[in-house]
Amino acid sequence: MLEKLPVLNAILNAISTGLLVYAYTLIRAKKIQQHRAVMITAFCVSTVFLASYLLHKWHLWQTTGSFNTVFAGQGVWRPVYFSLLISHVLLAATVPVLAIITLGRGLRMNVEKHRRIARITFPVWLYVSVTGVLVYFMLYQWFEAV
Repeated sequence: MLEKLPVLNAILNAISTGLLVYAYTLIRAKKIQQHRAVMITAFCVSTVFLASYLLHKWHLWQTTGSFNTVFAGQGVWRPVYFSLLISHVLLAATVPVLAIITLGRGLRMNVEKHRRIARITFPVWLYVSVTGVLVYFMLYQWFEAV
């Protein structure tokens, strides 16, 4: 069962992506209450993702002695994968902090401060969600493990 966590994590990242894009369209349409509800949902989905991701890392450690899955791609795909992975990991480390600050300012209706940080949070969170799905496909679907 725990070996299925990467699939769940990819699904949660894809759901986050959809929710973020939907929330963006809602706020552009000035549908503040709906935007708020969708962003709270996106935050909850991302929180479940984080718990599942950490459980997956623990399971990997317990079963293999390593926290990481080996990338099986060769040639040009190796630098492509590792460039994507490095940017994903570095930015992913910022998302929880950015999301909590942005969500807090939005919930308190501190609109100007919320907008300022949301302009940073949204593209970072979206990039991390999309690249999380790409990392999954590169690790588990597109390249066969040797």
